[in-house]
Amino acid sequence: MEELLDGLNPSQQEAVVSTEGYVRVIAGAGSGKTRALTHRYAFIVNELGIDPANILSVTFTNKAAHEMRRRVKKLIGGEQDTGFITTYHGFCVRVLREDIHRLFYPKNFVILDVEDQKILLREIFEDMGLKLNDKTFKRILDKIGILKGNTHYVQQMILRGQMPSVEESGDLDSQIIQQYLKKQKRVYGLDFDDLLNFVFTLFEQNKEVLEKWQDRLFYIQVDEFQDSSLKQFELVKMLAEKQGNLFVVGDPDQTIYEWRGADPKYMVDFENYFTDAQTIFLKENYRSTPEILSLGNALIRNNYFRVDKDMLPVNPSGVKVVHYHGKDEIQEAKWIVSRIKQLVEKKRANLSEIAILYRANYLSRFVEQELIAENIEYTIFGGFKFFDRLEIKDALAHLRMIAFQDDLSFSRIINVPKRQIGKKRMSFLREKAEEEGRSLYETLKKYADHDRLRRTGAQSFIDAIEYLKEIRSRRKVSELLQEAMQVTGYEAYRREDGDQERLDNMTELLHSIVQYEQTLGEDIDLDEYLQMVSLYTDNDRADQIDSIKLMTIHTAKGLEYPYVFVIGMSESVLPNVRAIRQRKERGLEEERRLAYVAVTRAEQELYLTESEGFQNGGQKKYPSRFIFEVEDRFYDRIGELDESLIEEAKEYIRASHRLEKEPSGDFFEKGTRVKHPVFGEGSIQEVDEKKNNYLVFFDRLKAPRPISRNFKKLEKL
Repeated sequence: MEELLDGLNPSQQEAVVSTEGYVRVIAGAGSGKTRALTHRYAFIVNELGIDPANILSVTFTNKAAHEMRRRVKKLIGGEQDTGFITTYHGFCVRVLREDIHRLFYPKNFVILDVEDQKILLREIFEDMGLKLNDKTFKRILDKIGILKGNTHYVQQMILRGQMPSVEESGDLDSQIIQQYLKKQKRVYGLDFDDLLNFVFTLFEQNKEVLEKWQDRLFYIQVDEFQDSSLKQFELVKMLAEKQGNLFVVGDPDQTIYEWRGADPKYMVDFENYFTDAQTIFLKENYRSTPEILSLGNALIRNNYFRVDKDMLPVNPSGVKVVHYHGKDEIQEAKWIVSRIKQLVEKKRANLSEIAILYRANYLSRFVEQELIAENIEYTIFGGFKFFDRLEIKDALAHLRMIAFQDDLSFSRIINVPKRQIGKKRMSFLREKAEEEGRSLYETLKKYADHDRLRRTGAQSFIDAIEYLKEIRSRRKVSELLQEAMQVTGYEAYRREDGDQERLDNMTELLHSIVQYEQTLGEDIDLDEYLQMVSLYTDNDRADQIDSIKLMTIHTAKGLEYPYVFVIGMSESVLPNVRAIRQRKERGLEEERRLAYVAVTRAEQELYLTESEGFQNGGQKKYPSRFIFEVEDRFYDRIGELDESLIEEAKEYIRASHRLEKEPSGDFFEKGTRVKHPVFGEGSIQEVDEKKNNYLVFFDRLKAPRPISRNFKKLEKL
């Protein structure tokens, strides 16, 4: 036990040994939360004697889960199965692979990513004679997302027999969506929303399945809990109900995904959901200098909806934070690049230790131009994702054909390289498959000698896939991929194509599989690898080149760099004007958390930069309110910022959005009787914190009215 607790501070030690009941750990930026989580996991295994198969450890990205598994294996020994260190989606796949047959769905269902969804939509648009249009695609995918906000549609997909006809569905969009669900069912494909929804439906309709998983999972721990959505919260709450052991770690001050469904209230109000919950604070910051931390603390203190804490520095004092104000974007870019050159020359900092962060991708352009002019290497993170590249999708589709022979993978690679199976022959195959209730691959095997297919490469494709299926159990995934690329002719086709970057990417994919096999120290089977990679949504592969990293603040979450530049810190950019318009005070608070995340990425030096001029819409640029919210003593200012511009900026901020904060005691609760100067007396029906208003039913009106919580003339009776 001493070994596990050695090197941990008292709060981390408390977190490690708090194994029973409901525990919330508020872990600020750079406070060593991953260390606490992995050591707690090892404590449960090594000191309590619990099998890893009885511990669920959920985190938000595959990269984080992979890293946690690697660290845990070092602590508990490599031979134990740590498969339940996973993401929410990864866990749902585990449940469904085991129990989805109870919903009359096959266990070898295919996981669909956005690209797969688009393939299905393209087919539908062609079938219905509609024009292909990316905007329409986005609108339909958004509508499908809304439909899948609840679980009602799952019943349609699991009913045996015919689904409701497309014609009965209503307007054109509804018909397309109905057709999409039918095609999804036909290929037995589940997208990311389906994974959670199918698990909820499975648990609701089969209580014994829920009980089986509750009995299996004695300990549940969740990382980055502040990013949980309602569904994710409900899932862990349901799973923990029987054993009563739920351990959550996170920082409400770093919730930056509310627009995607994350809600910090489950973290902030944890003790309301679980009345006997214990709270532990990890306040020591091992990442940043006191100067950077002081500025971060001062900034985030302006938020109302949070758990109050100040991060305490462990590192020695460093240099002051710098705020640079330029006369225009070009001057701002030139100053940033000259400061980078100084850092590299004087301090001998590597380029890879420097990050440039921004609120939106378009802001990188003016800095990129200057970096190019000065011949400085840089890499953009979060650009075109590695696993979305054409050749990578093709390579993985070959592996999926070996595992599942699914229609999507078949459609993707049957004619790559060319096998004379174009649109007309594919239509023939689709018709036959539909008539006979077979997959496209089974149909191809049956009709390979048919007149329509005789003079094509159908038989050689079948021979290659059958050979790969036969050797599958005797090969590692990496070896199987190499053979697949050779026997199907795909690698030769890419070599003839002559695109070196595509070949490099395929080599990188193979390298990543070999690395995965080595670091886990265990044989992973093909299904497990495909499950892992299809849930891989990050652009977080290690970058070997010594280059400056450019990325959005959202992409930077979870990363850290010795030198950080947060650029384009203008009002209406950070905070983003649309976020405030749409979500009022809650939008502003999330933008402030975003700025806090940016600030706390820095270890040694932090630079906040902005400039004068005009934004895209012709609006005059002012420094961000987040710079004014922090007292001048927290940073050194470089560049001339006129007092008149400061006053003008503050006036603009005051006029466009309310800045003042109401103390929490001034807010009324649901059910309170109130008096309005015009509407008279009434009762508060709802309190909407996101929109920052009350829904009040006034006695003499027929319907309730939304009244701002900042409205001073609403009095309590």
